[in-house]
Amino acid sequence: MSFSTSINSNYQPKRLAVKLNAKGEQFVLQNHPWVFSDNIVKIKATAEAGDLAIVFGKNKNRVIGLGLYDPNSPIRIKMLHSSTEKAEINADFFHHKIQIAYSKRESLLKTNTNSYRLLFGENDGFPGLIADVYAKVLVVKIYSEIWLPYLETIIPSLQQISNVDTIVVRLSRSLENSKLHQLQNGEVVYGTLENEVVAFVEHNVNFSANVIKGHKTGYFLDHRANRKQVGEWSRDKTVLDVFSYAGGFSVHALFNGAKEVTSLDISKQALEIALQNGKLNNYTGKHKVIAGDAFAELKNLIKNKTTFDVVVIDPPSFAKQASEIDLAKKKYAQLARLGEQLTAKNGLLVLASCSSRVVSQVFLDINSQTLGTSKRKYKVVLKTQHDSDHPVGFPEGAYLKCAYYRFVE
Repeated sequence: MSFSTSINSNYQPKRLAVKLNAKGEQFVLQNHPWVFSDNIVKIKATAEAGDLAIVFGKNKNRVIGLGLYDPNSPIRIKMLHSSTEKAEINADFFHHKIQIAYSKRESLLKTNTNSYRLLFGENDGFPGLIADVYAKVLVVKIYSEIWLPYLETIIPSLQQISNVDTIVVRLSRSLENSKLHQLQNGEVVYGTLENEVVAFVEHNVNFSANVIKGHKTGYFLDHRANRKQVGEWSRDKTVLDVFSYAGGFSVHALFNGAKEVTSLDISKQALEIALQNGKLNNYTGKHKVIAGDAFAELKNLIKNKTTFDVVVIDPPSFAKQASEIDLAKKKYAQLARLGEQLTAKNGLLVLASCSSRVVSQVFLDINSQTLGTSKRKYKVVLKTQHDSDHPVGFPEGAYLKCAYYRFVE
């Protein structure tokens, strides 16, 4: 099998000598993967996306790091290598990095799981690049033009190390409009894809992902360990899965013997997928769906005095920019309040956040302050972060947090 010629680039990256101010230099020396435009003191005016930035320190002009130049982002240089040790950015360099990333996932792959994130962007040394595996299909999601000159080197290594049969390329919106490549969003660049809906297994539970049209790469893998945990604590219980999307928590609960599961999402299409994912498994409980705005539907359930043994609330990111942080905090408090009212006596409330701008301690404080006003006694039984295939390599890489609250009355 051969790789598509559309991953080949006509552009040969140039080498750029870069000097930074003291703050930028400190970032690089601390192994932070981002250099912002206002940290750059000197660089060629003709620099283009994907050019190799050779970062010099003030100390005797020694090289302190290597990165890729991105003219379209305030994060002007995405670092690949932060060290005074020499490195060549070539096929061997990328292959070695992918091998290291794969080795971090090996313990997960010893479980009955064949879906995993092989490359987690900056955290694995590939800023602006994600690679997710679903059974024998690998989906590469590209967020920046910086990777276009390197795809013909990286994609064969991804195939070799993951041993997949098929590779699909997904493009961010900005990349879809780029004139620097011939790729189509959803293009199969290696092997063949008989069905865009790919079946996979997550801790014994069957799921499917639409690798061409689904969100991100088709599914959200970061909550895998939490889904497994919620499932194990749902036997003979009634469960509410809020912002359910494709039913990750719902299906694990049904698989583990929940009596009744309600999936709530604004997207009817997502709820259809949740129902279909449920049917990929054997279960005896009931699977109900509610299509609508989560805040409004939760208030309706409270009005009807409905409660559940297990309530999971896992919203999308509420703070994609700094200006949204205050509103995000209010929304998290509101969801904690609504969730508490819907959780039955001795029930379990699971609250999660994927907003990287709302750090873990702030999120946990919002929950404890909100739940503290309810007069109900509870204990925090578990606090979690990303699953093992989402290793965190720098502070901003830690976006996911989740806490389990058990009410004792």
